[in-house]
Amino acid sequence: MGRDDKSKKNPWGAPGNDDGDRGPWGGNGGGQEPPDIDEILRKAQDNFRDMMPGDFGNGKIIVLIFLGVLALWFASGFYIVNPGEHAVIQRFGKWDRTQTVEGLGYHLPTPIEKASKVNVNAIRRMNIGFTERVARSGASQKQDIPEESLMLTSDRNIVDLYLVIQWNIKSAEQFLFEIQGQENTIKKVAESAIREVAGQTDMFSIITSGREVVADRTKEIIQKNLDEYNSGVNITLILVEKAEVHPDVQGAFQDVQSAKQDAEDVQNRANQYRNDIIPKARGQAIKMMQEAQAYKQSQVAKASGDADRFTSVYEAYLSGKDVTRERIFIETMEDVLGNAQKIILGGDNQQGVVPYLPLNELKTGQKRTGQ
Repeated sequence: MGRDDKSKKNPWGAPGNDDGDRGPWGGNGGGQEPPDIDEILRKAQDNFRDMMPGDFGNGKIIVLIFLGVLALWFASGFYIVNPGEHAVIQRFGKWDRTQTVEGLGYHLPTPIEKASKVNVNAIRRMNIGFTERVARSGASQKQDIPEESLMLTSDRNIVDLYLVIQWNIKSAEQFLFEIQGQENTIKKVAESAIREVAGQTDMFSIITSGREVVADRTKEIIQKNLDEYNSGVNITLILVEKAEVHPDVQGAFQDVQSAKQDAEDVQNRANQYRNDIIPKARGQAIKMMQEAQAYKQSQVAKASGDADRFTSVYEAYLSGKDVTRERIFIETMEDVLGNAQKIILGGDNQQGVVPYLPLNELKTGQKRTGQ
């Protein structure tokens, strides 16, 4: 079969029929065969050689390709640091530098240097005691994790506690290289801290007004431990989302609270009685002290007067002993005989008892009759 016959039978080849149909290879349709692929590649290679200046053989093409690949390899070291990101550069696996300024950066191509970009401004969230998922309706559903949420308090009660931790990265190189399993490490440290704080706090304080104190103390312990680990993590917020009495100890807890309330009532009544009786006792004590002082002063004054009187009598006695002795005798006899029954006996010329007229008694009887 000649070339003209092939042209007539090949629909993709040289011009054929007069209908004006052209095949996809540029010729008119009409039964022509497709062109030889090897011939097309050979022609393309010849055309490329014609475009090259001078005597540019196969060796020079290889050099040109190598240079192009080398340029692409060096160009692969360019990277972009987005806002809020830090780029950590490693040279042969070891930390070399950290780019903290956003924009275009460059590192030696892999495997010499490697850039790892870390978002340091993003606020990350971690839950302890529960997991949270979004339902199809869009509502958030929480599922309890008892091995994380149940904790023992200082008064030997069990509290069911949900903790939310928010954190970010303050040192990208420390976060990448100083600790392994960063999020798992943070979670373990947080669990240990909240259990420590709960173990030092009573149940009633945790479930009522002491939540903020528990959260602040927990944040302080977590941050301290993470800083000791050089983790490069900054704790921004600790939130006690839920703190309730576990259902298994709810009844016992209510009994304890009732007993505490009764104790407080008794204590309040005792304080009220104390506040009433103590001022009265103090007033009575002050009164007794004042009476004692008055009695003391009166007795001292009386004793002083008696001493002065005795001194004056003694001085008079010294000046006239006989007169004073007689006067004292008369005064003493007057006091004695004034209250005694009197019987008068006669003298030498009279015998028997002398009649005695009780004038004093008669006077007393007359006064009583007149009344």
